[in-house]
Amino acid sequence: MSKTDDGTSERGFLRGLQTYGDRDFSIYMRRAFAKSMGYSGDELARPVVGIAFTHSKFNPCHRHFPELLDAVKRGVAAAGGLALEFPTISLHESTLAPNSMKFRNLMAMDTEEMIRAQPMDAVVLMGGCDKTVPAQLMGAASAAKPAIQLIGGPQMTSRYKDDRVGACTDCRKFWTQYRAGTLDQAEIEAVEGRLVTTAGTCAVMGTASTMAAIAEALGMTLPGTAAIPAVHADRLRAAEATGARAVALARSDLTPDKIITRASVENAVRVLLALGGSTNGVIHLAAIAGRVGIKLDLRRLNALSDTTPVLAAVKPVGSEFYMEDFFAAGGIGAVLRELKPLLNLDCLTVTGDTLRERLAAEDGDYVDRRVIKSAGAPLEPHGGLVALFGSLAPDGAIIKRSAATPALFEKTGRALVFSSLEDLAARIDDPALDVTADDFLVLQNAGPRSASAMPEAGFLPIPKKLLEAGVKDMVRLSDARMSGTAYGTIILHIAPEAAVGGPLALVKTGDRIRLSVQERRLDLLVDEAELAKRRAAVKPSAAEGHRGYDRLFRESVLQAPDGCDLEFLVP
Repeated sequence: MSKTDDGTSERGFLRGLQTYGDRDFSIYMRRAFAKSMGYSGDELARPVVGIAFTHSKFNPCHRHFPELLDAVKRGVAAAGGLALEFPTISLHESTLAPNSMKFRNLMAMDTEEMIRAQPMDAVVLMGGCDKTVPAQLMGAASAAKPAIQLIGGPQMTSRYKDDRVGACTDCRKFWTQYRAGTLDQAEIEAVEGRLVTTAGTCAVMGTASTMAAIAEALGMTLPGTAAIPAVHADRLRAAEATGARAVALARSDLTPDKIITRASVENAVRVLLALGGSTNGVIHLAAIAGRVGIKLDLRRLNALSDTTPVLAAVKPVGSEFYMEDFFAAGGIGAVLRELKPLLNLDCLTVTGDTLRERLAAEDGDYVDRRVIKSAGAPLEPHGGLVALFGSLAPDGAIIKRSAATPALFEKTGRALVFSSLEDLAARIDDPALDVTADDFLVLQNAGPRSASAMPEAGFLPIPKKLLEAGVKDMVRLSDARMSGTAYGTIILHIAPEAAVGGPLALVKTGDRIRLSVQERRLDLLVDEAELAKRRAAVKPSAAEGHRGYDRLFRESVLQAPDGCDLEFLVP
């Protein structure tokens, strides 16, 4: 262990001393306050493992975190370290307004600064619900201390009458039935009580499980730990093992930038595509990669998508299986082994081994082929996500083709435009709405710099009168996001967004729009002279009149292809 010139360890509890102008006084004060908590000198001499603890009564997905914390601390202590948990911001989608994505960057800042400012040699990142995992990986990548991610895990499923149910693809299924009039008020209230019955994140391959998979594919978690259900005993064992590994990391210089590389990011893209994972994964992975100076190129994503099969039949891709089935079927390890010929195998993982070494150790492990298909007989021959470009999306847009209707992939339709979420809510179910199933529903001003700060509103509801007529899908476009639990022919993350004057702001009801998934195109079929007139009348939104983080976000947030990070946080 290296020493400073006066013999004091550069690691452990005395690293990063306050600046009082007297180093010895700084040491004296820190030890004095540490001893007030009952720590002995022997304990304070151990490697220090910080634990970013995101338990919150506002975050139901993390309600089991106190028990997980105990297991992490057991692992740290057994390996000879000192575990010190610290609180950070915690994010949950259903209890944060306007949405949790807006606060992802704030949590990343909080996490980064606390890792850097406090005397820890390594950090365990305890995350689960959607935006917590990318926020923690972003913060840890920037803080540049050894870090390991511990995933909270998905929920187990429940039952409603004859249906096996789990949040939140089934949430949407039943709500659509309620809107269509096939479920009454008493029935939807009964469903509400059965959808989420355990701790953990959504029970399907939503954003939370997608980000858990990405974290494992990047090499930032222990192998095989991404998909363990929250209430499974293996989740506690994974927490203990993560604590023990964190102590080894504390004695090393294996920082996130050595793990999150261009090659491992490409591996993570492959896994995202093979899972038919959440479209949010593209934004979050772009933000994580951006923290270490890597640009996630959407055209490269398309090239990878063309050669990556969809392997996981987990909702919302497929109609039967949930994350607990995916875990029992072999988890991310099984997917990685199927993708092995396509992966960069020399990438380091948080264990210190390469991906090649990890997969060699797992060769021959059990796989349930009902849930995780082989590369030779995939669920779909091409990746679940595609980036679109064209006159309506010069910088790109995303469609999740694995959860969409193929019959709608090559289509030209009339635009029906909603200028805001408020406009959408006011008119979508109006019986007098002029709409047909062949129209393209278009939502403007729902991107990162809009007043709504890019909510998961891209899953535009099908107008009630069309639902009642039996319409199950139609093309929907916006600069918003979509929950990873959602499905349908939905085009998202249109960039540049309407709020900064992107072409989406120019669309008017009655315009013709052409979608071609095959050609990767999204075009507004309006002549340039007319668009020039409209462009002159557009006034991009401004941040004046806002304060605090809201103003900081509006002034600094990047567009979706750059991960919606804050501009000044990206190297």
